[in-house]
Amino acid sequence: MHIRIDDLRGPEIRALLEEHLQDMRRISPPESVHALDLDALRQPEITFWTVWADGELVGCGALKMLDARHGEIKSMRVSSRRRRTGAGRAMLLHIVDEARRRGLARLSLETGSQPEFVPARQLYASMGFAECGPFATYTLDPHSVFMTRTL
Repeated sequence: MHIRIDDLRGPEIRALLEEHLQDMRRISPPESVHALDLDALRQPEITFWTVWADGELVGCGALKMLDARHGEIKSMRVSSRRRRTGAGRAMLLHIVDEARRRGLARLSLETGSQPEFVPARQLYASMGFAECGPFATYTLDPHSVFMTRTL
């Protein structure tokens, strides 16, 4: 697998992010969908990466700088055809390593509370993330689980 910074202009990433947004809208009520679209991901405080294997896009993830010491994981997604292949773990490790390289003290995320998100929550927990309260601009939401870890 190869991870690279992505400019969000290719048709493959457009398709994967559209799949991601459609799933989030199917699973969660509109007010609880915190997934970002292409324009929102193109903000200067966000670095976006894609994971490739054998010339195929298999996943993506992003790091949003909340401040100089706190980052947020955004847009973690593995293609439905490539789940359980290690792509999600590879992306998560990459983001954690990059957050450390940038000198962040904390890395947080928001994910869903529904059964469809159990594999994601298990992955995050296996990497040292623990549940916490809302952070940044989030508020309590029964459809959200907030997780964080120190670096």
